[in-house]
This record gives sequence, C-alpha cells and structure tokens, in this order.
Amino acid sequence: MSKRLDYNQIAPAGAKALGGVYGYVLQSGLPPVLVDLVYLRISQINNCAYCLDMHTRDLLKKGQPIEKITLVQAWREAGNLFDARERAALAWAETVTRVAETGVPDEAYAGARALFDEREITDLTIAIGLMNAYNRMAISFRNTPQAALEK
Repeated sequence: MSKRLDYNQIAPAGAKALGGVYGYVLQSGLPPVLVDLVYLRISQINNCAYCLDMHTRDLLKKGQPIEKITLVQAWREAGNLFDARERAALAWAETVTRVAETGVPDEAYAGARALFDEREITDLTIAIGLMNAYNRMAISFRNTPQAALEK
C-alpha cells in the first residue's frame, strides 16, 4: 500500500487547523494517558493502522504497560486494569465514534456525565471528533505506519 498524497503539504492551513484542535486538547486538562487511550480505541474502531501505531507508541512512552495497551479493545472484560474514568471515556468514545449506529443514547451520556463535568465531556468529545477526522485523513490518503517504515 502506498501513500496517495501528503495532505500536510497540499493543504497546510487545513493541517494547521487540525493541529490547533490537537493543541487545544493537550492543554484542556484531560489526563494525557486517558486521551491517548481514547485515541487508540477510536483508531481500533476505524482500523487506522497509522494512528494505531502512533498512539501505541505514545502510550508506551508514557509508561503504560503493554498488557493495558493490548486490552484497550476489550476494556470491558479487562477487570480493574482501567479505572472508572478511563472506562467511561472509552464507552463515550465508542458511542460517539459509532454515532450513525448508536445515536449516542441518553444512558451513554449519563454514564459519561457521572464521571466528567461539562467542560471535560465537551473537551473529550472534541478529542473524539478530532481523532475520527485524523483517522479518516490517514486512511483515505494511506499514511504509512512508522512500524512499516522501520521494516
């Protein structure tokens, strides 16, 4: 699979705008590991190899155990490996990412709001939307995962 085009070079203002949202999420006050777990889960749902590789590496750099990273896709069955806020964020990420299927039901919102205040749930939803956008860009234009470049 080869890269179709470099959207960063073709539309630098658009890439910069996405980067601005990324910067906003970084300074939002949400725990960085929680955000990376959410990014990883969204990338799993969307089958984005480029982002899966990147967020796995980010979590490893932040000292997250490989067992936790590998169980993100099965977080509901992972016992206490994920804390209550991580579980709520992952559930929210799944339902928002699958919005066409789920309609983001009231019980999903209530579950997230039980553990996140209004600002946090808003910032988390911005992060979810951003990662879905990045996944669509990387998949559509065939960004090559770092792991494939190292081989």
